[in-house]
Amino acid sequence: MVKVIASSLRKGNVVEIDDKLYVILSAENIHPGKGTPVTQMDMRRISDGVKISERYRTTEQVERAYVEDRPHTYLYQDSDGYTFMNPETYDQVAVPDDVLGDQKVYLQEGMECMISMHNGVAIAIELPQRVTLEIVDTEPTVKGQTASSSYKPAMLSNGVRTMVPPHVSAGTRVVIMTSDASYVERAKD
Repeated sequence: MVKVIASSLRKGNVVEIDDKLYVILSAENIHPGKGTPVTQMDMRRISDGVKISERYRTTEQVERAYVEDRPHTYLYQDSDGYTFMNPETYDQVAVPDDVLGDQKVYLQEGMECMISMHNGVAIAIELPQRVTLEIVDTEPTVKGQTASSSYKPAMLSNGVRTMVPPHVSAGTRVVIMTSDASYVERAKD
């Protein structure tokens, strides 16, 4: 265990509080007009998935747990959760549903992901920033609409709704940001 100041903690870091591990979901440094600056953190307890919110003075010491980040390849989903394989050792890891959270809709077979492991247990996962998906359904383009920031709703092949430019039609493959499901560009393949 390493003690670090609260203001240096970021999303995805793992901390130990009262002999329990927590993964940080969001960390925000707040500097009020007067008084001491604080770090507001939303965390999820790894053992049972309970979410808590904590405030620390920015200079307070917090114990950061040693976590190993390793690349893994997504294989398949079954009753145990989502199975990933370490490409170096060929070890397979089952990642529970609650660790993946909302990101699971972007998983594709063979996708490279970073999995954070603590004592052999998957505690956090980071998907690639961008993913290529196909548009299944979108509204037809209305003639006379200008190209300036007029986006239309579209349904992606994974069931997520996003906004796309008017020139994009159903059947087009597009690049989407996994963080907020926003359209980036047409796929180049």
